Amino acid sequence: MPCAARQSFAASARRGAARSIVNPMEGSVEARVSHEVDRWLQWLPRWRPGTHRARVRLCQRCFGSPIIAAAGLDVDVPHPVQHAFSMRMKGIIDDAVDDYTARNLPMLHREIRLAEERKARRPYRAGEGLDPEYLGLELDPEPVPDQPFLFTLGGLEATAAAEANEPAPRPFTPEEKEALREEVRLADEFAKQLGRRICVELAQHRYRIGNAVERLVEPQVADMLADLDRELDAPGWAG
Repeated sequence: MPCAARQSFAASARRGAARSIVNPMEGSVEARVSHEVDRWLQWLPRWRPGTHRARVRLCQRCFGSPIIAAAGLDVDVPHPVQHAFSMRMKGIIDDAVDDYTARNLPMLHREIRLAEERKARRPYRAGEGLDPEYLGLELDPEPVPDQPFLFTLGGLEATAAAEANEPAPRPFTPEEKEALREEVRLADEFAKQLGRRICVELAQHRYRIGNAVERLVEPQVADMLADLDRELDAPGWAG
């Protein structure tokens, strides 16, 4: 691709990005945020504290998330409650980025479509069809030294992917790599701008989010801590 053509492509993509960042979610991001907060509030009464051994690895989606902080869920809130909220907000961003990519970033859209088609041909896909509250969570327990698992869901998925024997995608030319990097950058910038808008909008919902946590989550956490105190105080614990 000649230099002038690459510059024209980049300029055109930037113009498309500028138009799309302003228009596609205008007037609807507020409604989407309100709707997803409502759905999270409907799910919250079903949450119960986990009784299994939790993984020690921090969730990269929730730890330090500006969206979690904007919702007021960043302090003393169990991770599953945070994660369920985070994934619902992520769904808003994902849908908007998919739409933006399909309309403005043809190369990236094509590569995403091809990757999804390859994945769809696999006979087993761990995590497929989960509710938003459980997407992105670790499907397998934390490994235990010297106690190997008979199998793991992640291992089954990796085996299925290897057995699918998909041909490797054709390599990109240097010009295609440059163009694709530019499209990825534009999609990432769009996602960040939308994320900032969601953070601003969440300020309108902090009271009802906090009220729900106070009514539905904090009593369960308090009960769990009280049970732990009783177990520690039980006769014979020290021995």
